[in-house]
Amino acid sequence: SKLPYNPPPRIYHATLKRVLRKASSFQSISFGRFQSSKRIRLQISCAAKPETVQKVSDIVKEQLALSADTALTAESKFSALGADSLDTVEIVMALEEKFDISVEETEAQNITTIQEAADLIEDLVQKKPTAQAS
Repeated sequence: SKLPYNPPPRIYHATLKRVLRKASSFQSISFGRFQSSKRIRLQISCAAKPETVQKVSDIVKEQLALSADTALTAESKFSALGADSLDTVEIVMALEEKFDISVEETEAQNITTIQEAADLIEDLVQKKPTAQAS
């Protein structure tokens, strides 16, 4: 059975084009009768749900004491909002509490934007084992 294809939002169109252009540059190499082709597995992650991005934005505003009318986008960088490394740790801790997840230190160090945080959250929530009734 085929799953319906939902194209990514417009802002990811350019990134998707770059990934597909790069992938199309890989070609099979022919050696006489034998053909060697590497199978390349591309993983294109979908953007987080708008609700998740909004929840992350709200937490970032709260942790950085930003006014409620401060305009944030998914691409807003924590550093551009005035966050230092301690603020980022506090943001990650608040996200862990809000979404009942655990973020590894290496993953936390890679979060620089609201979108990256939201994508990571959805990935961790999806991988989280479901509670089994006894």
